[in-house]
Amino acid sequence: MKVGTDGVLLGAWVSLNHYPETILDIGAGTGMISLMLAQRSEAMTIDAVELDALAHEQCVENFEMSDWGDRLFCYNASFEEFADEMTEEEEQYDLIVSNPPFYSDDFESKDSSRNKARFTSSLSFESLIIGASKLLSETGAFSVIIPFKEEQSFVEMANQQKMHLQKVCHVKGNTTSAIKRSMLTFSFKQQEVITEELTIEISRHQYTKEYINLTKEFYLRM
Repeated sequence: MKVGTDGVLLGAWVSLNHYPETILDIGAGTGMISLMLAQRSEAMTIDAVELDALAHEQCVENFEMSDWGDRLFCYNASFEEFADEMTEEEEQYDLIVSNPPFYSDDFESKDSSRNKARFTSSLSFESLIIGASKLLSETGAFSVIIPFKEEQSFVEMANQQKMHLQKVCHVKGNTTSAIKRSMLTFSFKQQEVITEELTIEISRHQYTKEYINLTKEFYLRM
């Protein structure tokens, strides 16, 4: 699986100001977001859960080859199964992150691995939110990146699980394009929402200062 801009954005943007000791990456793919958070934080436990067997295998390999392998672990399971098991064991996380699948079933391809990574049939937003609400610690944060058009319904579903929007960043591809993505952070406490906007490029492969400052620690060349 290729490294996607969505994952890079979320891994770089998510706040660690509450110094999480335990982190969960839902739908980890090859483990990039988990690795970015390991680089950025001192969290002692960074768990990842990935349904696809091949992606899980690559994730484990990437974890083992990294400088933070002793803090990283990837489970091969559906998130629903993982959430049920961890809830029974009363495990909770101070930070939960996810770059979830979001394309509708109408556009599924013949590649089952790609479908699992990109389509809501493998993990609905509702299942993601319900599971995250069960596993999030009382003072924890839950951050996702989703299509902008899904933002309102996602926030409403989160509110139903007593999770409130804390921070939002609207992402545009360039200065003239429409908002494409929403990065959202939720917690169990209510507060005034912090709203940001980020533009990735000025022109093709010419990145804005804001995008460079956000992601430069994770690119060999920028």
